[in-house]
Amino acid sequence: MKATLKLKLLAYTPNPDAVVAKGGKLCYYPGGIEELEEGLTEEKIGRFVTMLAEMEHESPLEHAVFTFGIEGVSRSLTHQLVRHRLASYSQKSQRYVSEGSFEYVIPKDISNNEEAQKTFIKAMENAQEAYDKITEELLAEKIKGFYKEKKQTIEVGNQEIIQHCKKHFKRDYSALEKLAIENARAVLPNACETKIIVTMNARILLHFFKKRCCSRAQEEIRDLATEMLKLVKTVAPNIFRYAGPACVHDVCPEGDMTCGRAKEIREQFNRI
Repeated sequence: MKATLKLKLLAYTPNPDAVVAKGGKLCYYPGGIEELEEGLTEEKIGRFVTMLAEMEHESPLEHAVFTFGIEGVSRSLTHQLVRHRLASYSQKSQRYVSEGSFEYVIPKDISNNEEAQKTFIKAMENAQEAYDKITEELLAEKIKGFYKEKKQTIEVGNQEIIQHCKKHFKRDYSALEKLAIENARAVLPNACETKIIVTMNARILLHFFKKRCCSRAQEEIRDLATEMLKLVKTVAPNIFRYAGPACVHDVCPEGDMTCGRAKEIREQFNRI
């Protein structure tokens, strides 16, 4: 079954622009924190956050933290996502959660090609069939070993012995099933849908957007990064005013690998 991206901003530092402005201003302020707070109007907050960006004084950005709930993305995407190491991740486990009817993400180039899509979907169906069969064989084998230890003999087929154990030895069955699926998962494809909760501070998010909103990033993670940027811009407009690929606020760093569309991309992200 085809998966669809779902993204939610689960939590974030209250008044993130103000928190960053306070942290940055304190570095240059001789007075106390209460006195500092009293003088920070919305206009001054925006101006000060912009000044921090222009000075490349980035450490105050780390005071603002954002947590996202992400569903309907591929394992291929999350392999790329977790390379951004200064972040916190909690991902649905294929070791402890059965993929008995897994969803999958179809890359747009494949979905736009009828024959390629047919081949792709068939590959997903074959992977599901292999996963289910391997799980059944391994689980039945482990249950038979479990019954042998208990000196019980049941001469039935795989499905019957699996259902018998599930009914009469629920806790043991759960442990044995996990042993089966942790090995069966080896046949699952990169396209397999997954869910992940991600927490990043604003400094890391700006770097993430610079890399993953770029046209050279793979389309799936580029689309995710762009949607994440839209969310955080609604709650921290000053911090993320110039966020996006490097060409939004600077020259393209890609050299010969540039897409050559810097002006178009700059206009696109300025509209967000």
